[in-house]
Order: sequence, then structure tokens, then C-alpha cells
Amino acid sequence: MQPCPLCHSEQHGVFVEDKNRCYFRCQQCALIFADPEAQLSPEQEKAVYDQHQNNPDDMGYRQFLGRLATPLVERLPTGPLDGLDFGSGPGPTLSIMLEEMGYNMAIYDPYFAPDPSVLTRQYDFVTCTEAIEHFNQPAKEWGLLLSMIKPGGWLGLMTKLATDAEAFTRWHYKNDPTHVSFFSRDTFRFLAQRDGLEVEFVGNDVILLRKTQ
Repeated sequence: MQPCPLCHSEQHGVFVEDKNRCYFRCQQCALIFADPEAQLSPEQEKAVYDQHQNNPDDMGYRQFLGRLATPLVERLPTGPLDGLDFGSGPGPTLSIMLEEMGYNMAIYDPYFAPDPSVLTRQYDFVTCTEAIEHFNQPAKEWGLLLSMIKPGGWLGLMTKLATDAEAFTRWHYKNDPTHVSFFSRDTFRFLAQRDGLEVEFVGNDVILLRKTQ
């Protein structure tokens, strides 16, 4: 078995197994990850994403994204700031919401907005909503996210947080075949301590991290 895809520890074991996949849990960082052998191909992944009906005119979707946007904006300093929405999907909406609030926004998505030039810059804040659970190589992708945040900047995440094995077996979130990396509060606390971040949990699925260095 390969090392943990997030922290590279070799101390992990089977967490839960269902009829579709086996899930492992790292003893060091607490990441739960699906068996790499069961991961979809890029073509299969995109076929699933193409079914998403995200629309910036959908007020319900805006309200959903507001659960991240509102607490993040409350913590940002005043002034013209640059932001990046990473994993913006087929219908970028959060970036539009933040532009309407006066921020300069860029977007990136490996399938729908694959402009690598935006990944070479640094931003005052980066958002990543309902995307981190899709990371096939979370160590690489986490490192990329942090590299794009200025010192003192913010990373705003939205993802459902894993809890115990009993709840995980009943969790609908794991049944999406494109969901392969499942984070918990313990995982984000580990990353915050390791990487010099301040972490704050807002509700059940919003995580705000400030880069202190």
C-alpha cells in the first residue's frame, strides 16, 4: 500500500469498506482516502462534473456559497484585494459574488478553466468550495494552494467533515465516486500546526485558515 497521499505517513489502515470501495485512514494526519485503485479516470470524472447544474443566477446556490463568503469577507482587511477561486467548476459563481463585493477575482479549474498562469501568482485569499474532497494528490494540491497565498492571507474551504467510522458507513458524501479525500477537524488541525496556519471552523463544513508566515 502506498503512503498517505496527504502527509506521506505509512501508518494507516482500513477504515471502512463498502461494496464500491475500501477507505483507509491515516494515523498521523487522520485523512480518510479511497483506495487509489478505485479512482475514476479524468474522462470519467469530467463526465460526472458535466452533470452539475451550477448557475450564478440560482439564489439558492448563492445562499449556499454565502456560508463561506460571508465569514471570509468579515475577516479580510479593507482595501482592494486579489482572490482566486480554485476549483470553480462548470458554472463559476463564488468568484462573481466576490467580484460584486469589490474584490479582484481569478478562477481556476482543471477541467473548466484550465489557465495555468493564474497558479503562478499570489493572492490575498484563495477559496476552494466543494473541491478539496476531489483531490487525487492532496499533498501536491494542498501545497499548491498554500503557495498561492500571501503571508497573512486566507484560505477559505468548504467540504463536509468526516467523523467516526459508524457515521462514515452511512455517509452519503462518500458515495460520490469523485470524492476520494475526506478531511476531518483533526486533519485540518494537523495541517495548521505543521504548516504555520491559524484554523477556524465555521459551522459543519466551512474551514478558514490564515497563513501566519
